[in-house]
Amino acid sequence: MGIVLALSLPRGARTATIAVVSTPEITDGALIERVAAKEREAFEELYRRFARPVLGLALRRLGDRGRAEDAVQEVFASVWRSAGSYDRARGPGGAWLYTIARNAIVDAQRRRPAPTVADPPELASTSATPDEEAEAAWDAWRVHRALETLAPHERTVIDLAYFGGLSQSEVADFLQIPLGTVKTRTRSGLARLADELEGEL
Repeated sequence: MGIVLALSLPRGARTATIAVVSTPEITDGALIERVAAKEREAFEELYRRFARPVLGLALRRLGDRGRAEDAVQEVFASVWRSAGSYDRARGPGGAWLYTIARNAIVDAQRRRPAPTVADPPELASTSATPDEEAEAAWDAWRVHRALETLAPHERTVIDLAYFGGLSQSEVADFLQIPLGTVKTRTRSGLARLADELEGEL
């Protein structure tokens, strides 16, 4: 909302009213709501804010720049299509967009697995034994189940940091929240996660 200033000029002169417009930066959630109304300018601003961190996340997950760039395009196509499903009461816009990004990147991994080398040279096997594979799968399942018990804001920062490979500063940039908030949520989430996993032993 603009601030209006009234200036009194010397006697005989007319009073001048000057409107000074103060425009705070629009929130990510508000941009998503405008994208839902198919506003291209809002979409372009959202892309400007998030394309780089989404690309970084995709590169870490997919390991190939071409595939990562394709995933970014799919993320923003999904944002354009499904912006109407965003509900600000359920969380900030950055977290909603991250969920879209994670799903698109996982889909990209499933559609196009990393190429394998045909007929690799004969080397000593370094693969895990069936017992080790079973134990690793059990541990992964326990961690996944424990993560589901966390509050969404804690789960998001832990997922971005530990599974997305982002630094805490990158998580803060991605979610558009203060670095201190990221640290607090990470600490509380990890403590809760440790309690949950310890309770299963």
